[in-house]
Amino acid sequence: MNKIINNIRWKLIGVMGRIILWIWTKTNRMTVVGEKALLKLRTEKKPVVLLVWHGRIFIVPFFFRKRNIMPLVSPSGDGEIAARIMDGWGYRILRGSSSHSIAKEWKEMVKELNRGGEVIIVPDGPKGPDRKMKLGGLKLAQKTGAYLVPFTFSTNKKKILKSWDSFLMFYPFRKVVAMYGEPISIDAGLRDEKLENERQKVEDILIELDHKADKFFD
Repeated sequence: MNKIINNIRWKLIGVMGRIILWIWTKTNRMTVVGEKALLKLRTEKKPVVLLVWHGRIFIVPFFFRKRNIMPLVSPSGDGEIAARIMDGWGYRILRGSSSHSIAKEWKEMVKELNRGGEVIIVPDGPKGPDRKMKLGGLKLAQKTGAYLVPFTFSTNKKKILKSWDSFLMFYPFRKVVAMYGEPISIDAGLRDEKLENERQKVEDILIELDHKADKFFD
């Protein structure tokens, strides 16, 4: 009985979460910047790994809905809420993170990218440090030839939570910008220090994209 009640509760969380997030986001005026390069990759059926900092995932479930994308979602409680919301919006969800074994999920992402698909990973999740990129995304790109595409958002009136990731959200009736960075190709032969240098470069690009989005409405 407890299991049934728990399942019903989580289904309600998913349904209500989608309704609230839909209404919440639809009240805002959204501008999309930098999407042209990504659309070209998708037209050419090139594999894509979307990179989003943990602190900038608020609009992700709504923004990327109904695109048959495969996101890697943390098995944490917060991840469970996100997964339940995304489940009704056409995502093919994988549960895992850098702090858990993801051997099975890794194989699924490789398989998806090898057939020209699109996945989403949070390179500093689920516990940080904030905006410190882990190597998983680069290694995934090396193995599959996928392009890394940075993504972020910002708003004209920010609400930043006092959390480890400085989580950014916004109230209804705001101006919002969703912003893509240029696709990044990773040399499959990079190892050790050279791979670390590339990791730092991608991390810097993601941080700079946040700054660019934050200044968009200035």
